[in-house]
Amino acid sequence: MAKRAVGLKKRLQEYEQRVVAELRPALVLTRREVKDTLRDWRIVAPVLLLITIFPFLANIAASKGLAFVNRYGAELIMQRLFPFLMLVVGFFPSTFSLVIALETFVGEKERRSLEALLATPLSDRQLYIGKLLAATIPPVAASYIGMIFYVLLLGFTVHWWPTLSLFIVALVLATAQSLVMVSAAVIASTQSTSVRAANLMASFIIVPMAFLLQGEAGLLLFGDYALLWLVALGLTVLNVLLIRMGIATFNREHVLGREIDSIDFESGLRTFWEALRPQGGVKNLYGREVPRLVRAMWMALLFTVLVTLGGGALIGWWGAVHFPLPVQAIDFSAFKDMASLQTAVKTTGLLSDFSVSAIFWNNVRALLAAAFFALFSLGTLAELLLVAPIAIIAYMFVEIQRWGMNPWTFLSLLVLPHGILELPAAILATAQAMHTAVMLLRSAEKGGGMLGIMRELGHFVKLFVAVVLPLLLLAAWVEATITPRLAINFLSGL
Repeated sequence: MAKRAVGLKKRLQEYEQRVVAELRPALVLTRREVKDTLRDWRIVAPVLLLITIFPFLANIAASKGLAFVNRYGAELIMQRLFPFLMLVVGFFPSTFSLVIALETFVGEKERRSLEALLATPLSDRQLYIGKLLAATIPPVAASYIGMIFYVLLLGFTVHWWPTLSLFIVALVLATAQSLVMVSAAVIASTQSTSVRAANLMASFIIVPMAFLLQGEAGLLLFGDYALLWLVALGLTVLNVLLIRMGIATFNREHVLGREIDSIDFESGLRTFWEALRPQGGVKNLYGREVPRLVRAMWMALLFTVLVTLGGGALIGWWGAVHFPLPVQAIDFSAFKDMASLQTAVKTTGLLSDFSVSAIFWNNVRALLAAAFFALFSLGTLAELLLVAPIAIIAYMFVEIQRWGMNPWTFLSLLVLPHGILELPAAILATAQAMHTAVMLLRSAEKGGGMLGIMRELGHFVKLFVAVVLPLLLLAAWVEATITPRLAINFLSGL
């Protein structure tokens, strides 16, 4: 046992030495890049303004807002907004990480200094890590300074101080958001041939982060800070995936060799058609092609399952804990026949008619909209749209149990009959949409780029027509004909 412990300790020391030897040259590059960044007044001046002027403006807004709401006895609302303003103060300086990160490689190329950098004895991994750290440290440091300055101003003016746990999670979120933006922006910089093209890619990064900030605002408004740690954990996992993807796709010869981006519509359409067209008969389509496509996107599929099921269950549980429905909120006696059930569904406004066609087209539109938004958010918006129905099911599962009913009976009779068909179809379409969007971050040599997007779009249409649409149609028939009768029988026994 002692020998095994000594051997384990020795292996850990050897691993630590290899990591230090790998990082030391990268840190030399990081120090040089950070010094160059701090010498550029065009970057330093806006950041200094943000970490000095913007906290003052946020403090003035907080003071005026608190004075206004105090007249109406609603000071709690304003106090719940103080943490959100703290996150905003930390978010704005971190957005400058995009400016720095997008120029890491393509900016050097336009300034004709990239050749000398790539001629150094640094490996591709060391170059990538050094540039990544150099683009992250200044914005994160600016975010920390701005948040601390804002908290001090708020504490001395309106006497509000965040709890230690809230302040720490705010710092962690600022760090995680900056790392995600930097990781994605560095990948975009390695795949672009000009700063202008790289800046256009920034919208695919900043839009989902802006939506995430709004989601964090909602959590802060309700005063639940525990879920913020889950958001930070999710961002950390996403950052690890982006860093691994960036290291895997970075190649110095590729960065030097590409001179111009061109869009070949003919090749794109040909690639799309080749990916869409079945290579054999129906037997070959379902026996070989569909399983091959599913295996090719197994990482996106696993990520979708974890996010939708895990995230949806957590959000639904959180909503049930904080916003429970009173027992008298739902009158189950009104759902004793098909007519009353259809009327209740129509009054919600979710469906124009409780029929097979209405349910089917509603699900199809939702998945197609999610796939469209996935292209502009690296798949994140598609994942969030799929989380919503899972959260509703989890919410009702907890509420049904609180009302004294068996939640498993509710799940097996009212959700499982059509959900066992509908959920796999939705997960498959969402995962393929995310897999398609990720092609934006891959080089053409690695199967990405515009041709990669067209190829994966063809695969998406093939899977959607061959698998998703039949499952959705069958699920809609079950939901419109079988599930209501099971629900009526279940509710009539209450």
